[in-house]
Amino acid sequence: MKKEASFWKKIKGKTVQCNLCPHKCRISEGEKGICGVRINGDGVLYSLIYGSASSLTADPIEKKPLYHFYPGSYAFSLGSVGCNFKCAHCQNYTISTAEPSFAYLKDISPEQVVSSAIEHGCQGVSFTYNEPTIWHEFSLDSARLLKKEGLYTCYVTNGFISEDPLREISKYLDAMNIDVKAFSDGFYKNICKARLQPVIDSCELAKELGIHIELTYLVIPSYNDSVSEIKDFCNWVVDKLGSTTPVHFSRFHPDYKMQDVPVTPMQTLLNAYEIAKKTGILYPYLGNVSHGGYENTFCPKCGSLLIERRGFSIKYKGLNINKCVTCGSNIDIVVDKYKKQKI
Repeated sequence: MKKEASFWKKIKGKTVQCNLCPHKCRISEGEKGICGVRINGDGVLYSLIYGSASSLTADPIEKKPLYHFYPGSYAFSLGSVGCNFKCAHCQNYTISTAEPSFAYLKDISPEQVVSSAIEHGCQGVSFTYNEPTIWHEFSLDSARLLKKEGLYTCYVTNGFISEDPLREISKYLDAMNIDVKAFSDGFYKNICKARLQPVIDSCELAKELGIHIELTYLVIPSYNDSVSEIKDFCNWVVDKLGSTTPVHFSRFHPDYKMQDVPVTPMQTLLNAYEIAKKTGILYPYLGNVSHGGYENTFCPKCGSLLIERRGFSIKYKGLNINKCVTCGSNIDIVVDKYKKQKI
């Protein structure tokens, strides 16, 4: 669905500049930006995907992954097409590279997002699957209505968003899982066709704005798995975002244009996990691996098991609201305090 976009300006004649993300694309009349879903029509920038969804389903919040935000709840999850990154290892490339003319897009209104979440028994909504930043006009309108109904909102995002739109959506956005692709600008330039610093800036600003933040770091053999890079990443998390920030080190599986790269060795993931703990990250996790306790939440003070996870299923073991039952420590976790938890 076509709708005039936000965050753009005229440059010269009919050329416009999009300011939604740090690419700041200069777009000639009739052309699209890097994301493929914002077009210059006679000197006006339009979004081509307002209300156009490629995927609609109810997901466990753990799938995002968000482990410290309403654990055990379900989020009505939706995405569209396009992306402002061009990742060679994209695991959702069938929609991230699709055009706004994609045959399987379904029309949905912000009001229908709210009603669908309620009908599916979800406690909130997640904008995910492709990059939600480029769906800004629609996700913002939807989020405003969702908050009026008392439903939570979250983004699963690459974090490549400009400051002004992030500040605007932050008033209605409760949580973000930000995918930090690597901790080197070379990786971002060569593999994602983007830059690292704007992602760092977004993470720090989101924290400042009071949005619940969790990070995912997909560990790719020989690309972003060096001890020094993992250490630099972990030190930044502790110094700028805080030691209580959950970090998900995820296992890479060959896909898209990187099918010749092997699966991440388990030992590499264990090394990242240990580096995170030694650096001071209190809640490191491993993803895309067989159950082994590395997806469980433990009390940082006494070590008691608080939440046990198997896949996307959870069991409360030693958590009462957001306190450790054993030692009484406050746990940095956003829970539904009105939902009875079985200890």
